[in-house]
Order: sequence, then C-alpha cells, then structure tokens
Amino acid sequence: MDDALPLRAAADRLSALAGRTTPGDWRLAGLLATRPEVVAHRAGGTEHVAEARAGSADWIAALSPAVAGPLAALLRAVADGDPAAGTAADLARVLLDRLP
Repeated sequence: MDDALPLRAAADRLSALAGRTTPGDWRLAGLLATRPEVVAHRAGGTEHVAEARAGSADWIAALSPAVAGPLAALLRAVADGDPAAGTAADLARVLLDRLP
C-alpha cells in the first residue's frame, strides 16, 4: 500500500474526531488518589472531560497507550534525521485501527 494513503486517511480521521471531542487544553486537576479529574481549559471557562463523555470517549479510546509505540518511533526517527515515511505509515495504520 502506498504510504501516503494511510497517512492522509489517519490525519483526516484524527482531525474529524478532534472536531467532535471536548475542546480545550486538557489538564489534570483535583488529584484525589482514587479519582483524578481531567479538565478541559478553554476561552470562557472549563469543563470536566468526564462530564462530556459523549464527546471525549472516542478520543480517549483512539489515543490509547497502543499508539505510544508507533508515535515514539516516529518522533525518534525524525529526531535522528531518518526518513520517517515508513514510521509515520506505521503510526497511521495503528491510528486507523483505532479511529472511528
């Protein structure tokens, strides 16, 4: 498969999902040992991400720890000056398996 196809498809689906997800800069707040809270900070206020589950569940599932390996490999390849197309294609395939 041409590496450009999964790259573009993953980018398009990731962008579309971000548009449907609770917006803002997500940060931890109210750190109770048993229940940390994720709060979206944005212009005009904040919103607890857990209270907006319909908007955030797909995002959380898509960017699970399963994405970390391919993403870290891509970052390392770029940092090392290696051509990253193959590594980026690996990341795109993992994302495509996870993105709605």
